[in-house]
Amino acid sequence: MNYTQKEQISTITSSQSYLRFPSFLSGFTNTDSILHDSSSGRGVFRLRGVLEVNDSDRICQECGGVMHIHNTFSCNLWHLNFGQNYSFLEFEKKQFLCPACKTTKIQQVPFQAQGHRITAELLQYTRDLLAAGSYTLKQVAEITGLGKNTVKTIDLKRLKDKYTIDGTTLIKPERQARCLSIDEFKLHNGHRYATHIIDLQTGHILWIAHGKRKQVVFDFIDHVGLEWMNGVEAVASDMNSDFQEAFEEKCPHIQPVFDHFHIIKNFNDKVVSEVRKDEQRRLEEDGRSKDAESLKKTRYILMSSRETLKRKDREAADGKVLSKSGLLFQKPEVIRKPGSEEKYDQLIRENKLLFTLDIIKEMLSEAYKAPREPEMASLIIEIMEICYASENKHLQWFGRLMDRHFEGIIAFATYRISNGPIEGINNKIKTLRRQGYGYPDDEYFFLKLFDISRKAYVRNPPSHKIYD
Repeated sequence: MNYTQKEQISTITSSQSYLRFPSFLSGFTNTDSILHDSSSGRGVFRLRGVLEVNDSDRICQECGGVMHIHNTFSCNLWHLNFGQNYSFLEFEKKQFLCPACKTTKIQQVPFQAQGHRITAELLQYTRDLLAAGSYTLKQVAEITGLGKNTVKTIDLKRLKDKYTIDGTTLIKPERQARCLSIDEFKLHNGHRYATHIIDLQTGHILWIAHGKRKQVVFDFIDHVGLEWMNGVEAVASDMNSDFQEAFEEKCPHIQPVFDHFHIIKNFNDKVVSEVRKDEQRRLEEDGRSKDAESLKKTRYILMSSRETLKRKDREAADGKVLSKSGLLFQKPEVIRKPGSEEKYDQLIRENKLLFTLDIIKEMLSEAYKAPREPEMASLIIEIMEICYASENKHLQWFGRLMDRHFEGIIAFATYRISNGPIEGINNKIKTLRRQGYGYPDDEYFFLKLFDISRKAYVRNPPSHKIYD
């Protein structure tokens, strides 16, 4: 939007200098302006002037007669900044009285934002700062001179205009999605969660609701309609059985695809880590303290792929070490000896159970590279057989896990989708919450999440209306 409307010259008077610049407000005639000091250290321009009376202001809406000025009221409106200085308008509004029907009305201010004691130009400027997505509410308040609660009210109205129909009903998806992704995230302390659903192609959040149960999915399907859901082919999710059962109950044609990351995470956390601990305890009980000692601090090595171990060894050989910030830098005087891969090979040679874990880990990697479902299904079945034959409770648990989610696991070969995009949004959620020092208003927070998942900000869309 063009923040300027009608150029009028104003004289700024201060104790140090005299300045002339346009006030840019249609219907406002600036008579004099004074620069004041404020407690914040920033100057404040007081733009005093006269509000023009239009012919329409004098017409009575009841009888059509000519109204007369009956009273005046002082009015102040915050306006756009001039450099580092705030500014506000000071003028008088007229109250009109109809001598025929005794109806009264207050003069309308054409440049005042509805519901706020600010100009429409300052409202639009505030909306632009908020829509850019680079500033917190506190920062926008400091830039504009408005209160933080006022800025939040403006932002909430902006988001409701953009993502709701009537201020309460969420808009339906902009396009037909082929694949969805669903996940929950922590909303507040005390085990309170919310669930969001996204379009995997665009990354747009389509639905957010409290909880992580079936009802969230049911409400989403009611929102978009069964006709829209008929166009959805698959949904990526973790192994939350409620999500799977809800989609299967309402839309049986949709194929659940269980995320690769969660399969590997379950294998590493519930199998590799627990087997290592059990083996360490067993060796201690057998009096083989030296062998038990060799298993200490090997959790990362046992969980890493062979490619990762080779890369770490190359970096160590090149003299690269990690700083506290996690960035690689060259420090020749501190060179770590390569040996992660050798250490790993030594561990699996000396322990049959760890060797079995290595085989399963390699087979899982090959399974997720399979080009079609039959090849992937064959590898997953072989993994389950190894788990059942091992007689280890952790491996058998993993075998049962793969068996229960078999169809959703091998569906990856067909759809090649994962929860990666929605996990990226989860990181944005954490960042947004940290920057804003928390959002106790869930409605506002959910709308903010809708906003950050959309395309880049387009300044001043033609359809936007400033004056209500």
